[in-house]
Amino acid sequence: MENEIKQRDETRGEKLENYWPLFVLIAISFLAAIAVTYGFGGGLLGWMHAFMGFFLCQFSMLKIFNISGFADGFQMYDILAKRSRTYALIYPFIELGLGLAYLAFFIPLFTYLFTLLVMAVSIVGVVRSLMEGVDVKCACMGTILNVPLSTVTLSEDIGMGVMALLMLFQGGYF
Repeated sequence: MENEIKQRDETRGEKLENYWPLFVLIAISFLAAIAVTYGFGGGLLGWMHAFMGFFLCQFSMLKIFNISGFADGFQMYDILAKRSRTYALIYPFIELGLGLAYLAFFIPLFTYLFTLLVMAVSIVGVVRSLMEGVDVKCACMGTILNVPLSTVTLSEDIGMGVMALLMLFQGGYF
């Protein structure tokens, strides 16, 4: 039994199919954003708001299903969560708040800047853990996805940060 568990852990995340739930959530966010943007003619900025909103709301929901399990995994690599269990426990609600702020176009400048801050902190933790070779389960989808922390996690964080930065420029804040 012990060897069987170890074998599963050694191969997790090696197959593209292990990431299927992640691809589905990204695709649904992408398509839903197109649908909403098409409906109100919002252009690129509107699409980015809708995509970020749907993406963050879905990911927060998966974390909220098992907040304690998410926090356990998140504390393994996030620099703030390592220091504060409270931060690890409220992080899904931070994501939910950001997702709803994007969907509502609520104080866009604050939303973009706060997203950049949250993603920067996350990127630092992921990069540090990857450089140290830490083998932990990615907590990006709560306890739903069983893949290792990897460049996929890093790509998600960088992608969200870049989109927030693009919205700052497109919104005329720079």
